[in-house]
Amino acid sequence: MSYLEIVDLKHGLFDPAAMKTKGLELQDRYRNASPFPHIAIDDFLPAAILDQCLEQFPGKPDPESRIFDRDQERYKTSYNPDYLTPEVRSFFYSLNSRPFIQFLENLSGIKGLIPDPFYLGGGFHETRTGGHLDIHADFNLHKPMHLERRLNLLIYLNRNWKLEYGGGLELWDEKMENCVEAIVPEFGRCVVFSTNDTSYHGHPAPVNHPDGKPRRSIALYYYTATWDENSRFKTTQFKARPGSKDAADWRVRRDELLTEFLPPVMARPVFKALRKFEKPAPGGDRAH
Repeated sequence: MSYLEIVDLKHGLFDPAAMKTKGLELQDRYRNASPFPHIAIDDFLPAAILDQCLEQFPGKPDPESRIFDRDQERYKTSYNPDYLTPEVRSFFYSLNSRPFIQFLENLSGIKGLIPDPFYLGGGFHETRTGGHLDIHADFNLHKPMHLERRLNLLIYLNRNWKLEYGGGLELWDEKMENCVEAIVPEFGRCVVFSTNDTSYHGHPAPVNHPDGKPRRSIALYYYTATWDENSRFKTTQFKARPGSKDAADWRVRRDELLTEFLPPVMARPVFKALRKFEKPAPGGDRAH
């Protein structure tokens, strides 16, 4: 039996009554986890709904897909749920529903969670052989809704995956000195974690499945209306692992310095001039 039950497989719907208390028994484990609040839950959902996701996984990019191929994130494609089949699209919508939000609030202790109807950075993710995502802390502001990012949810779709196949989710301490935990992206495993300036994570080990299979997952993000005038916007912050050849994202650092030290009236024309000579950064503020 899965941790959460689906009462309507066709539409991926949850039982509202059952979700009112689900997750409360895991809250202490979640909040006390190291290096930052998180949890991995095996057999999170019925295998049938995840098999349906795999069967109907897109074969090509949609009009809003993001394709990442740079030093920090290689051979990765994201797919927007709005272009999926009706059954899978409805399942994604259910993951943004009130019953599921209630579960996430019970689990994390964070009240007032708001789902993302725009799916900025969210949806289906696929990383092909040789692909990776360097360690990073996520962007912290949902610009269209002016909300603060609080939670990440990942559900893995890879049967019989092993850590030696690459693509393991690594969680690092805030000083970027040690990988505290490496999580295998195994089928049916769900990872939820809180996001802040030092919740460093990624899957830096290149995907290397012996049969050439890609690493696939569902990714969704949740927010709260706690952003204020004292908050400081940050885009995705990549960090190099000690002793590695990880590439620093110098463009992001440069842009942050310009934003910090130049008044807006001066910064805007500077950025406009720079963009004329630069290839747009893949993913931008939507990267994960």
